[in-house]
Amino acid sequence: MTNFVVQKKKAMKFLKGSKLYSIFTGTCPVCQEESMYKDSNPYHLNKVFEMQEHCGHCGTKYKIEPSFFYGAMYVSYALGVAFSVAAFIISYVFIGSSLMTSFYVIIGTLIVLIARHYHALVPQYLDQFLFKL
Repeated sequence: MTNFVVQKKKAMKFLKGSKLYSIFTGTCPVCQEESMYKDSNPYHLNKVFEMQEHCGHCGTKYKIEPSFFYGAMYVSYALGVAFSVAAFIISYVFIGSSLMTSFYVIIGTLIVLIARHYHALVPQYLDQFLFKL
């Protein structure tokens, strides 16, 4: 194993038990023992939106009423805009890239966000944290 992989595993063990660990790993927001997704590889695009019905370890229900997802869309939009603005500022202002390169950086950032399910995970964990279902 490379040094980077070892450091990453140590960092994840350090975060175990926190909501950040669940968000970064895509595990259950309550017990953090099981993946929320049927296929944990975010790059299998044909299965990217298939979620488990509930956690097999603690029984937490993952499927929430439809009105929850209206709020999730707002959070997703805000995160997308925030990451896009940050990517633009870093690439154009600090690094000095051209506008076209900055555009590609923004697109790449958004693709990574979509692939990692953050648009669905963050609202799920905020719901668990704020309302303690």
